[in-house]
Amino acid sequence: MSKVAIVGLGYVGLPLAVRSAEVGHEVIGVDTDLRRIESLRAHLSYVADVADDRIQTVTAGGHFRATTGFDGLGVDLTSSNVFDVGIIAVPTPLRGTTPDLSFVESAAQTLGKVLRPGGTVVLESTTYPGTTENLLAGILEETSGLVVGRDFHLGFSPERIDPGNRVHTLENTPKLVSATTVQGLGCVRAFYDTIVETTVPVSRPRVAELAKLFENIQANVNIALINEVATICHDLDVDVWEMLDASMTKGHSVAYWTPGPGVGGHCLPVDPLYLAWQVRQTTGRRFLFADLADQVNKGRPRYVAQRVETLLAQVGSGIAGSNILVLGVAYKPNVADVRESPAIDVVNALAKRGAGVSVVDPYVTDWSLTPIVPFKDLSSRIGEFDVVVVVTNHRDFDYDQIGKLATLVLDCRNAIPPGPNVVRL
Repeated sequence: MSKVAIVGLGYVGLPLAVRSAEVGHEVIGVDTDLRRIESLRAHLSYVADVADDRIQTVTAGGHFRATTGFDGLGVDLTSSNVFDVGIIAVPTPLRGTTPDLSFVESAAQTLGKVLRPGGTVVLESTTYPGTTENLLAGILEETSGLVVGRDFHLGFSPERIDPGNRVHTLENTPKLVSATTVQGLGCVRAFYDTIVETTVPVSRPRVAELAKLFENIQANVNIALINEVATICHDLDVDVWEMLDASMTKGHSVAYWTPGPGVGGHCLPVDPLYLAWQVRQTTGRRFLFADLADQVNKGRPRYVAQRVETLLAQVGSGIAGSNILVLGVAYKPNVADVRESPAIDVVNALAKRGAGVSVVDPYVTDWSLTPIVPFKDLSSRIGEFDVVVVVTNHRDFDYDQIGKLATLVLDCRNAIPPGPNVVRL
């Protein structure tokens, strides 16, 4: 087994660190967020896919330690073997439409200072093709004084974590692996073979980098397509859900993508724009599908607010001064993650029209945009609201009861049984 250093202990890095420790690797997890480190030292998880007892087990067994820096654990920085495999799993956000790789650069410097001959560094953070070879390699070489391909190995293996997914997990989701050399690919694959069921090697890092982007671009484009079709269906007085069920009877070539209030999370709203940015920078062209999908999906929250305003007008009320309850503010069902959640834009769009907005979410506790209705009080308070908007369809909601108790519902997720007071997006 190997000494493993993982920089970034978020929704990607922490499951990877714990899984690596569980199979016997000696893992050091590094994160600049002191609150995360203190939580891990208390054996408390902040990632839904990692249970507290798993952290306690690998910590007690001496296979996992968490720190804000290698020196914080008394690691001998002059050692010839601080780590065998170093993994970068940090955020890669957008600043406007420009990729921000500052976290990757900082992580590379952190690992480069303790990188020794024979070591392997792998980037898992999603980014544009060429980042591993054109950016990361140079930082590691400059910081360590070593040469990639001669003194150390460098690879890219994109994360495919789907938070809250109990079927497709870190362990059973095929893992793309790549490296800058054949020897490096062998080292990268050998490590991941110990923690996942299937590894899929590709010829070079930029293939894996683009494959990761394509996965999310395809999803984003298909979601944008059905979102736009849903609007057209409403305008043409066609039930989009009945239309989808009818289309699916073909049995092939049609995928079941469903409409909603937008897209959220770190991947779908962000990753396609990484490639769109690179295409503009290198070719001067627009990546039309990515740009259009982004435009359509970002317009959905405003469309939701417009539909709420129309519903209220149909019952003789105005949206200004109305009392609206948003059900679910996480970006996807059954998680507490609000990154890029369309609910944020839905709330803002409703408030901009003068509505008073409250939210209820059984998972999200860190919310300050609006008043929060405690989940336990939902049944007793739902009648206070002029419209209930289902934005995130958590399994915890009793949709039959909501449909019976709410005055008026705009269901953005096809979650509530049809009724005279229930309108689907």
